[in-house]
Amino acid sequence: MPRAEITRNATPSLSPESALKLFKGKFGAGFALAMLLVPATFAADAKDPEAKNKDQQAFCRYVTEQAAAQRDLLMVPNAVAGITQPNTGLPMQAVWGVSGNLSSVRKGVLTMDAARKNCELYSATTSTQQDIQYALPSLEKQALQHRLDLIQQASANLDALFAATTRMVEAQNMTRPMAFALQTTKIKLDADRSDTQTKIVSLYTPPLSGRPVKELVAEKQSREVNEQRALDKLNRQNDWDVALSVGEHQQISPFIDSRGAYGEVSISYNLASHAINKHLNHTADAYGEWKKVQEGDVIRNADILKQQVADGISAQDTRLKALQEQQKQIESNLQLVGSADTTAALDFHNQLTTAQLLLQIEIGDASFRLDRLREFLQTNF
Repeated sequence: MPRAEITRNATPSLSPESALKLFKGKFGAGFALAMLLVPATFAADAKDPEAKNKDQQAFCRYVTEQAAAQRDLLMVPNAVAGITQPNTGLPMQAVWGVSGNLSSVRKGVLTMDAARKNCELYSATTSTQQDIQYALPSLEKQALQHRLDLIQQASANLDALFAATTRMVEAQNMTRPMAFALQTTKIKLDADRSDTQTKIVSLYTPPLSGRPVKELVAEKQSREVNEQRALDKLNRQNDWDVALSVGEHQQISPFIDSRGAYGEVSISYNLASHAINKHLNHTADAYGEWKKVQEGDVIRNADILKQQVADGISAQDTRLKALQEQQKQIESNLQLVGSADTTAALDFHNQLTTAQLLLQIEIGDASFRLDRLREFLQTNF
């Protein structure tokens, strides 16, 4: 794009010596301050082990070093040297010195700020993604642990029933096939316990933040806004610029001792700044809309998790109602049997009792899952 540029050589209002002092004072002080303060900010963040895991710390070191290299490139003045032949007929001159511009200094500081915002965004994004990804496995693991407790309780009750049945077999009030039916139930409980334990060890659930998903998503969106603002501010630094060059010159043809200082200040403005800024504004809006529908982004994944939890609540509620209906039938039959005093009645009573033990495991499991899912939905969304 065309650029309007105004160049002014050294005048009495800005002597070469004054220009050199100005460069050393303004640019040198600004560079030194940025070199000291910006890395210190990153160092303070890196010392907080609870704020970032190893992955986040490694990424932050990566972007920090990359940004620091770009900062040094932008903020350290350039050394210049060369030979020039003025077109005014003056003798050939050798020149050397340093040059820099205000835009590069501003970009150097903003580059480090953008890197810090990028680090914060990555930390928020990965933490949110981890909580969303392992939310359902974590709930499943809790439900399986609770199921183990239910199996243990049912096994204890079954052992008591088996002991009573064994005594009746010894007293010849019941037959051995009736006792074997209880052993079959015991085998089922042991198989259920083994299967539950296998499922528990096969589930990997890393430590989660414990914060509601809605808070994590809001924090991630806030960090995204901060990062986009930092990048937007960095991209707008090309609108205008002030460049400064200072150094010395020496006549070399013919060579005489005519060394002297020189200085130059130039101001530039990009004529397309208004259009560029307009596009940057549209970019920020488009980025926000894209993140709302992007597959794999935490906002989309949070909506999917919410729907999965809602579907799980519906399924467990239906399951619990069906189990409770079966429980009512078993309780009704137990009431009909009453105090069993015949062999057939005792056998039927044992069958009903073992079925009730198995059913209580399923009812307790469904109730626990339903309560945890409802609590999770209310807390996180």
